[in-house]
Amino acid sequence: MLDKIDLEVIVTIAKEAGDAIMEIYDTDFQIEYKDDKSPLTEADTKSNEIICSALAKAYPEIPLLSEEKKAEAYKVRKNWEYFWLIDPIDGTKEFIKKNSEFTVNIALIHKDTPVLGVVYAPALSDMYKAKKGSGAFKNGHKLPLETNVTPEQSLKVVASKSHLSKETQAFIDEISKSTESIKQVSRGSSLKLVMVAEGSADIYPRLAPTMEWDTAAADAIVRESGKMTYQFEDDSPVVYNKENLLNPWFVVR
Repeated sequence: MLDKIDLEVIVTIAKEAGDAIMEIYDTDFQIEYKDDKSPLTEADTKSNEIICSALAKAYPEIPLLSEEKKAEAYKVRKNWEYFWLIDPIDGTKEFIKKNSEFTVNIALIHKDTPVLGVVYAPALSDMYKAKKGSGAFKNGHKLPLETNVTPEQSLKVVASKSHLSKETQAFIDEISKSTESIKQVSRGSSLKLVMVAEGSADIYPRLAPTMEWDTAAADAIVRESGKMTYQFEDDSPVVYNKENLLNPWFVVR
């Protein structure tokens, strides 16, 4: 199945969604709140419509799971061989703040593993993409773009801009003991994972809740860049299409 997927088709779909998002970004848009108190804008809905419609047209045989679409029951989706996992806007809070740090996330999952990912940051004009066995790229440049060969001297740690937990900060404080200097930066959305993929950050700890659609596309890029998203508890890779779509705590490195 994977060899039948044209990565550039997915890139084009992400760009179309990004264009629609940016049209709304420049307006005085309305904000609603979902049952879990998370924000929702017209841009989330429009992006979701564009992505789901385009993927269904291009690959009608592959089912979809999106943050903004009611999920199939686990008894159905546990049998999926491949499926699309989508976050139409990751970082809606950053979108609302208009700080540019939000992304369009489209992933292809094979059973429980991300094998293709497109992460597009439309306000930054940055396109990340990866397909298993074909490498990971940012704006056409192969990842990683840089490598830290002296982590014992300095480490760059990226953490959440809107959701920095005390547990995450404690983890950062602990790893700071193993290096001479540590630089901590904050970013929104899945940009944190792709920063590790590109090498502009060495590690991203997330000891706080996230959902599968928040990470899947960027996780595909992380893995294809030679890095990994590890479960905090046992250092095994993060897996997808669980009965509960909540991610465990994880560390990208």
